[in-house]
Amino acid sequence: MFAALFVLLLLGHWAADYPFQTDHQAAHKAECGRTGWTANLAHAATHVLLCGLALALGALLLDDVALTLVPTAGALLWIGATHAFIDRRWPVARWMRFARQEGWAQHGGAAHVDQTAHALALGVAALFLAAI
Repeated sequence: MFAALFVLLLLGHWAADYPFQTDHQAAHKAECGRTGWTANLAHAATHVLLCGLALALGALLLDDVALTLVPTAGALLWIGATHAFIDRRWPVARWMRFARQEGWAQHGGAAHVDQTAHALALGVAALFLAAI
């Protein structure tokens, strides 16, 4: 069940991060102040919604996906919170400085580290749901 849950969450994540993320959210989600937090939280809410829809569809159509409400809500809260945190951008920048990846960061590496961090958070959520 872990693999199915991870793929469902990853598909929901990709949908929320690419076709359903507005230009405004992408441009402002890391800013300080009301505009930044509004864009960030709206984007994170999109992740919660689309990952929730993906999980619901999986539970409906796949025999090996069985979910209960409270753990699923907890996993979706985790996804929304971690996505909002990672998308503030400073955590990725700080990691890349720590890992001595400043050169790679200047050549597009931050997007890869960002997506890896999101995938790790999704993996934790899938593992949690599979273990329940």
